[in-house]
Amino acid sequence: MQPKADAGRRTDPKATTATPPKIGAAGNKGKRGGGKRGGKKRGGKKRTAKAAPSKAAARGTAKRGAQRPKIPTTREVSAGGVVYRRTDDGIEIVLASRRTRRGQLAWGLAKGGIERGETKEAAAIREVREETGMTAEIEADLGDTKYMYVWDDIRIRKTVHFFLMRHTGGNVDDRDDEMEEIRWFPLERAIKRAAYRGERDMLVKASELLK
Repeated sequence: MQPKADAGRRTDPKATTATPPKIGAAGNKGKRGGGKRGGKKRGGKKRTAKAAPSKAAARGTAKRGAQRPKIPTTREVSAGGVVYRRTDDGIEIVLASRRTRRGQLAWGLAKGGIERGETKEAAAIREVREETGMTAEIEADLGDTKYMYVWDDIRIRKTVHFFLMRHTGGNVDDRDDEMEEIRWFPLERAIKRAAYRGERDMLVKASELLK
């Protein structure tokens, strides 16, 4: 009769006689340490030290992280005119030239700021007279053009109202000094010579009304 201390412990005779598995056997592939030591490292890839970022890359990261200073913004509203005359050779348009900040000669339409208490129509007539020396009468509203530029570190959002105007008189010698030259151009040539896209669009609208 066995002692009571062993009553709760039962031993399977088959387990004590089983043959221990061979190391490296096919049935142990999924077990840790089943393969030979000294094979590939965990993950299958050899670890390499990361290279330090170059100075150029570091500067680029610093620039992307730095915030650019905000540029103050203001709005301006101006008015101008597409002044035309009819000749034996067809329709002509007056263009005025001025120097850009880069010193280039740019041809365009007469235009300028609207003064306090002044209507856009009155401003257009006045600006045509001041910048070209010519007088003209408004015949149609051509709409407006909008653009943006930077001047003396200030962003300016500008709207310019344009009118179709018929030439009635005046003298180019009576203009102010802002414009370098005043010249009449055939309508189609004026569209090509205008330096700014918004003004070319106004000239195209004028040509559709005049033809």
